[in-house]
Amino acid sequence: MKAAVFAYHEIGYVCLEEVLASGMEVACLFTHKDDPGEEIWFRRPIELALKRSIPVYDPESLRDSTWTDLLRTLAPDFIFSFYYRYMIPRQMLDTARIAALNLHGSLLPKFRGRCPVNWVLIKGEQKSGVTLHVMEAKPDAGDIVAQKEVEIAFDDTARSLFLKLASSARLLMRDILPQLISGRFPRMAQIGPSSYYGGRRPEDGLIDWSHDALTVYNLIRAVTHPYPGAFTFMEGKKLFIWRAEPVQIAHTAPSGTFISTNPLLVATDKGALRLISVQLNGEPETTAEVFVKAHQLQDKRLGGAS
Repeated sequence: MKAAVFAYHEIGYVCLEEVLASGMEVACLFTHKDDPGEEIWFRRPIELALKRSIPVYDPESLRDSTWTDLLRTLAPDFIFSFYYRYMIPRQMLDTARIAALNLHGSLLPKFRGRCPVNWVLIKGEQKSGVTLHVMEAKPDAGDIVAQKEVEIAFDDTARSLFLKLASSARLLMRDILPQLISGRFPRMAQIGPSSYYGGRRPEDGLIDWSHDALTVYNLIRAVTHPYPGAFTFMEGKKLFIWRAEPVQIAHTAPSGTFISTNPLLVATDKGALRLISVQLNGEPETTAEVFVKAHQLQDKRLGGAS
């Protein structure tokens, strides 16, 4: 059996490891150039491919017919996509003799689209998982081949959840690869409630203090390190909140105002947020205790840039 693999990120690395461990021949790896603005905290499939002398390609677009011609020449039995960020054209998918399969970071059909790890936390989900599905022209819509569920802990961040998903992706591939190699594997139509979410930008991390404390907390843990972070403004300067926790407390203070400095609490529409680790623009990240000593916070209100 022969595979063409499209992969990036930690999930791409562990899934490529499992494909190689199965004995399947990997004819090539398509991957991405690293984004200079992204924190590379994960292993990259290219590291593994180069060790195994697997040909590597990193085009910025797959629309050139050169890449389809290459796959036709390689004649793969399977095409695998493991956290590859570009859409693979239909004509490339059709070069797979048996199937073209994608590993998605949610329990499809929920959380189709981009950034599912961040979105499940923002939406306060208590479970997520990984789904291997058949690739169709419409993203994340093909038949499900396998799924593994992951519990989301209350203190999970996007990074810790992503690592849980990577471990589950490894186990999923280890379980399903023998069936794929035999040519007999399940295909189940996606049924049940579905949802779709788009990509996220750094500016989407702006905190709305008129939401309740739990909603604000979920945003913070969804975009904290290694992501761009959740932020607010204090006297016109951007204030990143890297770590916090919701506090169920009754108050009458306007949303976004400091209601305590020990601990450091900010009023929300319902409850308050205890700030633990923060960073004012132009200053290093610090604990709330150090931040309180360095800044006069009485009567200050957090909110928009103005």
